[in-house]
Amino acid sequence: MCAAIALSLAAPITEARAEDRITELSKQLSSSSDKVRLSAVTALARLGDKSALKPLVTALGDPNPEVRGVAAIGLGRLGHKAALPALRTMSSEDTDAAVRASAKQAATAIARANGISEPGAATASAPPAVRAHGGTAGFGNQPRALEARPEVYVAVNNANDDSPGKTDKAARQAHAEILKTVLVEQCKLNTAVTTVAAEAKRFGLDARNIDISVIKLETTTVGAMIQMNAELRLAISDGKGRMMSFLSGGAAVQLPKAGFDTRHLPKMRRDALENALRGMFDKLIAHLRGKSTT
Repeated sequence: MCAAIALSLAAPITEARAEDRITELSKQLSSSSDKVRLSAVTALARLGDKSALKPLVTALGDPNPEVRGVAAIGLGRLGHKAALPALRTMSSEDTDAAVRASAKQAATAIARANGISEPGAATASAPPAVRAHGGTAGFGNQPRALEARPEVYVAVNNANDDSPGKTDKAARQAHAEILKTVLVEQCKLNTAVTTVAAEAKRFGLDARNIDISVIKLETTTVGAMIQMNAELRLAISDGKGRMMSFLSGGAAVQLPKAGFDTRHLPKMRRDALENALRGMFDKLIAHLRGKSTT
């Protein structure tokens, strides 16, 4: 209660800071770095601020499917009907199947949250809130927030770096923490997933425990590039610890050999691990949704 009161009293400052943060993140969406744009759109999606709608809709046109997918999920969580036209167009026209699925899920959730019974009622024109001359048509003073119903309860059970090599214990622990953090963050962005036991109990969801293992994390030379290769294995078990299935995947990052320094290696390992897990996430959730039905 005290925290709530303090936040209420500081509202003008908080709102100003939120606007500054959104402006800063919006600028990062034009970066040439996929990682910077992905980080920016993830932060925007987590803000839950209606001012983030415009940059999130803009991010639906990003060349990177991961960025587009996170933008769609963020719009779904925001719950504003102004995003429906863009999401519905994306759900049928995007070139990436996972992005189409995320957009469809977000559009369905927004329609449900706003009491829109006919999914095809909205047109594919630009959402009013982001037209060329600005304005906030379509928002209303109190736009409805989304109250999503999760379909899967994910518990991040454990993470280990079991890759071959002489990597020290501290580094392996750091790699494990990177993976756990990324998985939890991705779960929080997906409206079909909960990581909260109380919420899972409320909706009668059984736990799906995830154990993450790094099975390869090695540096190779590919032509004029130094490449970091990461391979992961996700073990999925039920609430009683019975093994259900495994998923595997990987990613690679490169830096030019010219001017390469070994001090770059920790960041390369982090990027490869993060990209590998993010790349597997949609596949994991689709797999869990299939396994969760009885």
